[in-house]
Amino acid sequence: MIRRRTNRRAGFTLLEVMVATLIMSIAVVTLLSGLAASTRNAAKLAAYDRSATLAKQKMDELLLDLRLPREQTIEGPWADTRQPGGWRARVTVFDAPPGVGPGSRVLDRIQLEVWWMEGVVRKSFTLEGYRTARL
Repeated sequence: MIRRRTNRRAGFTLLEVMVATLIMSIAVVTLLSGLAASTRNAAKLAAYDRSATLAKQKMDELLLDLRLPREQTIEGPWADTRQPGGWRARVTVFDAPPGVGPGSRVLDRIQLEVWWMEGVVRKSFTLEGYRTARL
């Protein structure tokens, strides 16, 4: 009888180690790419959220200020210097009863455009608010 010698060493071959390293590197690159995209999206959402908060505050101010001129554009920068941007508003008579005269109640529409810079790109959105006022 002929006996065969079998070498049963525990371990991995070089090919198995290279394949495992390749699989791990693909997984790590995919994970890091997803994290980078998530961080960029979070920064964009933070800028939008900050602008929305500032816009709500400005709209509240405009709705309460009955001395605002009608049919004229008013604008200004944000007092918050963390984010460059500003606002532009216009008050117009939205609805008035027939035969309207001085002292009559009307419905004013306030259009507020809010803008901010995201790098070199200008982003903006518009809000509308309504209030009753006297002519």
